Amino acid sequence: MAFNITLYKDLSFKEKYSAFLEELEGYLSKESDPIANLANASAFISAFFDDINWSGFYLLKNNELVLGPFCGMPATTRIQIGSGVCGTAVERKEKIVVENVCEFPGHITCDVRSKSEVVIPLIKNKNIYGVLDIDSAVYSRFSLEEVEILEKAIDIINKYTDYEKITY
Repeated sequence: MAFNITLYKDLSFKEKYSAFLEELEGYLSKESDPIANLANASAFISAFFDDINWSGFYLLKNNELVLGPFCGMPATTRIQIGSGVCGTAVERKEKIVVENVCEFPGHITCDVRSKSEVVIPLIKNKNIYGVLDIDSAVYSRFSLEEVEILEKAIDIINKYTDYEKITY
């Protein structure tokens, strides 16, 4: 299946993100491998969201987060629960939007260009499986509307991703 992001460059905000969710669901619905789905989800986020320098997943394993599929520069491999933005999001079981990562206590720097971040836990059937982590080199990058779109993307990801099938 060939993908062409340039088809979406002139769309309005609403049209672009509607297409993002539709394309994401179209791709994930045709695949049952959880790693393949997380990899494509990360790629879709990187393609559709401007000013993103890292998007990917950390997966919960043995009470720590382990780097999963991502798009961007090399990243921290393991994060303890309660550490950094990702570990804090898992500990709280809630999304965290950080306008300026330098002001977040204990922020873990992977890409020195990152200025803002959004982390959304992967919660399915009341179980937490990890997080979606997205970084930007722009301060205050993530609008409320975009975070809501990303939460809808998590719903799609959860629908087509059987986290129990992920083996290490």
